[in-house]
Amino acid sequence: MLLPCSWVLGIRGWRRGPWPPLPRGMGRRRREPWSMNESLHLSVSHCRMFQTLYNYFWWDRLWLPVNLTWSDLEDKDGRVYAKASDLYITIPLAFLFLIVRHLFEIYVATPLAGLLNVKEKIRLKATPNPVLEKFYASSTKHPKQGDIEMLSKKSGCVVRQVERWFRRRRNQDRPSLLKKFREASWRFTFYLIAFIAGMAVIVDKPWFYDLKEVWKGYPIQTTLPSQYWYYMIELSFYWSLLFSIASDVKRKDFKEQIIHHVATIILISFSWFANYIRAGTLIMALHDSCDYLLESAKMFNYAGWKNTCNNIFIVFAAVFIVTRLIILPFWIMHCTVVYPLDLYPPFFGYYFFNFMMVVLQSLHVFWAYLIIRMAHKFITGKVVEDERSDREETDNTEEEEVTKNGPLSNGHPVLNNNHRKTD
Repeated sequence: MLLPCSWVLGIRGWRRGPWPPLPRGMGRRRREPWSMNESLHLSVSHCRMFQTLYNYFWWDRLWLPVNLTWSDLEDKDGRVYAKASDLYITIPLAFLFLIVRHLFEIYVATPLAGLLNVKEKIRLKATPNPVLEKFYASSTKHPKQGDIEMLSKKSGCVVRQVERWFRRRRNQDRPSLLKKFREASWRFTFYLIAFIAGMAVIVDKPWFYDLKEVWKGYPIQTTLPSQYWYYMIELSFYWSLLFSIASDVKRKDFKEQIIHHVATIILISFSWFANYIRAGTLIMALHDSCDYLLESAKMFNYAGWKNTCNNIFIVFAAVFIVTRLIILPFWIMHCTVVYPLDLYPPFFGYYFFNFMMVVLQSLHVFWAYLIIRMAHKFITGKVVEDERSDREETDNTEEEEVTKNGPLSNGHPVLNNNHRKTD
């Protein structure tokens, strides 16, 4: 049965009239206008190609164990199974999440920031300079020493003034403290609710206590309504994170975050339509168990509650190491790698699922390294900060200006008569 071809015809259309003349110097050969039959034949060929790719993608041997087909997972006898088509709803739900997030940040996170006395740091603005601004926008925000000397000659500023201008200009582009607080508040709220909901979904299930139960009867395992909504909400949320990552606060692990979101979306989607749902719910709940702790530590850090932030961070670090570096690889991944082989020989879906698990585990090792660095700073008495965040750039000159010139007016020091105008 071929896929409908009307959409192909609608996009491509029919070629009308003669082909345009060939460039001078090339042999001329008259091309006849395409007939309706030729266009239809081409469209049917495209449909057959897409149908072939479609059949290969959903080939039973790829995603299911031997001797099982997709027909074995069709709803019957009152049993309901997961379907790939169920995942379509996650895209509109992701946009709904973005709307809810926007409202949450305005009407919940912003007033909460006021209650916690979240204050913006004073940032000195860079003096308008067309030469430096053009280089900043078109070349790089971090010029090398040779570029600085060249810009010094072009702009008429000394080298130190150029360096200071770029520091202040970069600080202007950094997200505000309120933006960071609102993002952390939104993620804290979701992760906390998701963790509570996830535990409610799996805590009364036998596979929560005995991992061998994860594969009992696989893949003929009925999907429960609670599992359906847990999956759809989690997947929709990660879609929304992927959609908003360009506008969110950019951190040093920006690329790793993209890889994490994409791997998570693929893993959740595959585990759904291949009916790895029992393992999937365990993995999602395990990940949610410590994420809300990190976001709450960020919130208190932005609010200036350093001791509270540090204490929560220590709890987060302990939970992260136990769940991501011990339970996940030695319990959950052991469950997904070893136990299925007692029932079926390995197949592509088995390898694919565990490969994505290895990708996530590699990211966990990377983040564990950053967490250990922060823990070391805490133990040695230094202020604990998010190692993934870009820090404010300051210099002694700016601090001296604030100290010497006294109070600030609209975020800028009140200049005295001895202060050079070029600064």
